[in-house]
Amino acid sequence: MLGAPIPVLRSFDEARVKAFYLDFLGFELVFEHRFEPGLPLYMGVVLGGCTLHLSEHYGDASPGGAVRIPCDDVIAYAAGLRAKQHGNARPGEPQPTPWGTREMTIHDPSHNKLTFFSELADAEV
Repeated sequence: MLGAPIPVLRSFDEARVKAFYLDFLGFELVFEHRFEPGLPLYMGVVLGGCTLHLSEHYGDASPGGAVRIPCDDVIAYAAGLRAKQHGNARPGEPQPTPWGTREMTIHDPSHNKLTFFSELADAEV
């Protein structure tokens, strides 16, 4: 049996990435790893059932990746993010799609694209 995949996203600036994922998006830090002091950071973060790994290692991922993240209530999540008034990301109102979801996309400091979405109720489609 397979488990849920864990995307690895490229990162470049530890302070900005932590501020974005931990302070702004609300993820919790699960672990940090460096092979030696001063070497690139590899870290894991989690929010609810979503686990992401963020890596400063050149070979782990390409900048500008994309991840779709299911969200129980993307409208409420977006409102909470806007209320934080983060300096580099202010998501708009999540929009309905032709494929039956409501979505909000945000780019992280390494230009990875995070699309948070909720399924639309039958009455909304």
